[in-house]
Amino acid sequence: MKVVIIGGDAAGMSAAMQIVRNSEDQEHNIITLERGEIYSYGQCGLPYVLSGNVDSTDDLIARNPETFRNKYGIDSRILHEVTRVDCDHRVVYGVNHKTGKDFEESYDRLLIATGADPVFPPWEGRNLKGIHTLKTIPDLKGIMDNMDPSVERVTIVGGGYIGLEMAEAFVKQNKQVQMIDRGTQVAKIFDEDMGKFIHEEAERHGVKLTLGESVEGFGGTDHVQTITTDQGNYDTDLVLVAVGVAPNTAFLEGTGVYTSYHGAIEVNAFMETSILDIYAAGDCATQFHRIKQQNDYVPLGTHANKQGQIAGLSIVNIRKPYKGMVGTSILKFFDLTLGRTGISSREAEQDHFPIKTVTLNSTHAAGYYSKDDPMTLKLLYHEEKRTLLGGQIIGKAGVDKRIDVLATALYHEMTIDDLVDLDLSYSPPYNSVWDPIQQAARRAE
Repeated sequence: MKVVIIGGDAAGMSAAMQIVRNSEDQEHNIITLERGEIYSYGQCGLPYVLSGNVDSTDDLIARNPETFRNKYGIDSRILHEVTRVDCDHRVVYGVNHKTGKDFEESYDRLLIATGADPVFPPWEGRNLKGIHTLKTIPDLKGIMDNMDPSVERVTIVGGGYIGLEMAEAFVKQNKQVQMIDRGTQVAKIFDEDMGKFIHEEAERHGVKLTLGESVEGFGGTDHVQTITTDQGNYDTDLVLVAVGVAPNTAFLEGTGVYTSYHGAIEVNAFMETSILDIYAAGDCATQFHRIKQQNDYVPLGTHANKQGQIAGLSIVNIRKPYKGMVGTSILKFFDLTLGRTGISSREAEQDHFPIKTVTLNSTHAAGYYSKDDPMTLKLLYHEEKRTLLGGQIIGKAGVDKRIDVLATALYHEMTIDDLVDLDLSYSPPYNSVWDPIQQAARRAE
């Protein structure tokens, strides 16, 4: 069986490795087509190279193409961009950017793992030097090459994961940082009452937040010098556009592969698309949301690796379903850890969930052990069924373990009352007798 995989990062190579590991009884011809030059690297680590927490982008690379070729027998090709798929004749077409020549490759089964690309609106002046997006190692190297001493003012457009992480990284490089977002808060995956803690942390570290303004363009002769919004002009020496990502699926137009959510490929629990023998996984595909009970689009590395594994097993006829996600994520922002799981109040309103909430100001450890580790925790639960629907936690320590407890509770459809009965660890340096999760649950109406 000949398997072609489009994309050489998390989902694509997770699938390829599953095919290799589960093909002892038969040979499979696996070809991976990557439009870039780098395989299997940790995109989420990019901001930490700029901040100095990670020494080099080389540390982010798990395996290179030569390792996949020589050790695992995977025909891993670089600079091969697929531009069209012929589903009827089972052929992919594209361009080899190394040679400049077109190529075509037939397949028996095809996996689309093309990920997502940064959104970059068609603003005036967008082609000026000094304006960047961040998704790949070459993107980061472009930013770092631009970081000469003359760059003092950095503007970040967008207030999501990348924007916040890069704001901290630029501050650590002694840059003046301004964040511009058209919304009224950054980190809109958090409720507004939790977002205020993020705003305070940004201001505490000198990050200027410019909210409720929409970018209209950039100014400068050769290099960017100003950024224009609907309310004013701001001087800048470097711009990072981080307003989100969009699935890289435009090349599938006219194939019959069904897409939704701004181009994300609809898949079932086995990563099968609407076309026989075509699979999709990762940031180019949808993910089943266990709380909403429907497909959603939440592009995260955790989902990409899981979906890639499921797709690889499905390709070799091992039927293991993807059981879905609950939207868990965590973020370091200066001295705070921001964790969330499940749905937010905004999502609950959109999907017509009747909710109640409870918010608790507590500490990570026992109150008498340390008073310098405040933590704010918010739980959302169904007003009638009392099932847990979501949780948000912001604090300096202990956020990670508690958000994972809530994620586990959500996966198993526990109620707010069930949380009180959990047998959680206790010792004064780590917790109170009643964990903050349980303290909040006990206050639920």
